[in-house]
Amino acid sequence: MAYYANIIIDISHEKLDRTFQYRIPERLLERISPGVLVNVPFGRGNYEQKGFVIEVTKRAEYEESKLKEIASVAEDGVPVEAQLIALAAWMRRQYGSTMNQALKAVIPVKRKAKLKQRRTLCLCMEEEQARERLLEFQKKHCTARERLLLELLSHPEISYEDATGRLNVSAGTIRALEGQGVLKTVCGVAYRNPAAKWKDGGRPVELNEMQKGAVSAILDQMGRNTQKPCLLHGVTGSGKTEVYMELIAYSIQSGRQAIMLIPEISLTYQTVARFTRRFGERVSVMNSRLSKGERYDQFLRAKNGEIDIMIGPRSALFTPFARLGLIIIDEEHEGAYKSEALPRYHARETAVERARLAGAFVVLGSATPSVDSYYRAKRGEYSLVQMLRRVGGRALPECSVVDLREELREGNRSILSRRLQDKIGRCLKEGRQAMLFINRRGRLSFVSCRACGYVLKCPHCDVSLSLHEQGRLICHYCGHEEAAPAACPNCASPHVSGFRAGTQKIEEVVRRRFPEAKTLRMDFDTTRGKDGFERILSAFARREADILIGTQMIVKGHDFPGVTLVGVLAADLALHAGDYRAAERSFQLLTQAAGRAGRGDAPGEVVIQTYDPGHYAIRAAKGQDYEAFYEAEISVRRLLKYPPAANMALLLFTSRQEEEAGRAAGFLAALIQKARVPGLKLIGPASASVGKVNDVYRKVIYLKHEEYSQLVALKDRIELFLKDREDMGSVTVSFDFNPLNGM
Repeated sequence: MAYYANIIIDISHEKLDRTFQYRIPERLLERISPGVLVNVPFGRGNYEQKGFVIEVTKRAEYEESKLKEIASVAEDGVPVEAQLIALAAWMRRQYGSTMNQALKAVIPVKRKAKLKQRRTLCLCMEEEQARERLLEFQKKHCTARERLLLELLSHPEISYEDATGRLNVSAGTIRALEGQGVLKTVCGVAYRNPAAKWKDGGRPVELNEMQKGAVSAILDQMGRNTQKPCLLHGVTGSGKTEVYMELIAYSIQSGRQAIMLIPEISLTYQTVARFTRRFGERVSVMNSRLSKGERYDQFLRAKNGEIDIMIGPRSALFTPFARLGLIIIDEEHEGAYKSEALPRYHARETAVERARLAGAFVVLGSATPSVDSYYRAKRGEYSLVQMLRRVGGRALPECSVVDLREELREGNRSILSRRLQDKIGRCLKEGRQAMLFINRRGRLSFVSCRACGYVLKCPHCDVSLSLHEQGRLICHYCGHEEAAPAACPNCASPHVSGFRAGTQKIEEVVRRRFPEAKTLRMDFDTTRGKDGFERILSAFARREADILIGTQMIVKGHDFPGVTLVGVLAADLALHAGDYRAAERSFQLLTQAAGRAGRGDAPGEVVIQTYDPGHYAIRAAKGQDYEAFYEAEISVRRLLKYPPAANMALLLFTSRQEEEAGRAAGFLAALIQKARVPGLKLIGPASASVGKVNDVYRKVIYLKHEEYSQLVALKDRIELFLKDREDMGSVTVSFDFNPLNGM
């Protein structure tokens, strides 16, 4: 049987969308796989070129007689490119997408950028000759030449910009001195380094015994060359970052490089500052707020081995390090690690595969580990290291819960409860800082009763119904739909509605209630600029504001010693968000928010405002009790067959014709049912949570099975079935495995 290879001839990023197919000769068949570098005849002259294999297939895309044959496997293959392409092939199989989509994900820099040139002026004469020439310039009153030569005698190398700027020497003068052999201009590349501005010359922190124990346990795992990832569970303020830096230092001493993933761009400011204090210019950063030139320079610096540490969000995982030894995923529970674009990969699983290809080690860190990761640690798939005390013996903040139903009954309709108002007033009086956090998730709203706290839920899926236009309540899993009631079904109160409040409204309320306080607001609108996050966070760190108001971006990983009070204004917004992970997200956000208080010398306080104070996620967050939350949550997941107790696949059908999308979803659902896969449960079809985006209609099907491999195999069969179908019209079908958000 004949086999063929789809090959990228040039890894330069402009050509990612173009592949060429070649026959695989039988003598090379066992050596050809995705990521392998090969030599192939190319173009009319059949000049030998290098190319990377991205796919091996039995299907010829052209007439076989016109296909050329692979000449040989290149012995000087570039390991990092081979690894990344092999990783892209794994992602395509595992998550469902085209190979080109996977390749674009693993190569974060899509286009070359113009390199910034650096010109240096170097003295070419011995000092005695130079001083003789200097006397000549002084006698002839050649003042510009005299200034430049004096500077070169003090500093034999100076930048061209320094000469023309500070010394006010013209380009003509420089050329004249070059002609006389006094100096020469050396050209090189000046890499843009976005991390340089954070360097502040601090010193490494001395680890305490608990941190040393964690480092020792993880290094023991690394030393055994195990492929089993390590989950570092450390409470807020336990000093996980210092542990990360110690592990990275060990990796660098061993001649290896490290990737440090953070979930939010907003965390870049403090994280990079702490890392540059210890590791200097060998640290870099990669994120979407950098210019094209900055991103391209970091890509080249990493590829050329000029840096040892890359810090950044999800895409930094694909840094082209040739000697990768360690991948750390901080705040591993965060949903930001799941891609919303195809392929919908999760950075956690993808990091484990990248580490396997590179012979590296993975550390996952969190104060509130994802239920998925803790479940795997309990089953022995991950090793578990815990740090359950704060640095310096500091106590966890004192947490209180305010029942907003009582506030309503007693006549308080303000966003701020009376208890929170009192504590803010005391905080301001004592010269401390406060953070007010609204637990907001997008534009969707659940419906609840303000009098008794009753939440309207789907009768089939045990998730809250989402409020849509025209007062319809819809379940985003099974499609159940009903009209919004005029009164509460539980207590008949008329106070039934969706909660809709934003950061801007909260800021207005706070300014009216506390006119003496200086406030800062941190949300999408105030952080749009390139340095928006850094500007707001650094201002708050410098105590230029008393109160920081924001969405979840303000409660993730930041360290402000002056903050003694955190107020959570609407815990229910994520608690009843309409998907099966709602309780997990709420517990994590509440615990992370609480962790921002009391990180300095003064004790911290937290006020959680909610209509459902008896919910297990609220009770566990109040007590900072992760184990209690996990046990309650995993029992629900097991009962309802939700991840990680089972696995889930989402099929998304999109089309500009709603009937077409619905017909395709129904057709495939019927086919899947006919296949009678043992243990498979199908839910849907139903409209997606956002049924139309840019005039494109969206329908979904959910599939559940205990074995992830069964869902991947089903995905493969569906892709094969759809490959040559012409009766699907303009419908596009895409996949998402164990989705973090209901579509």
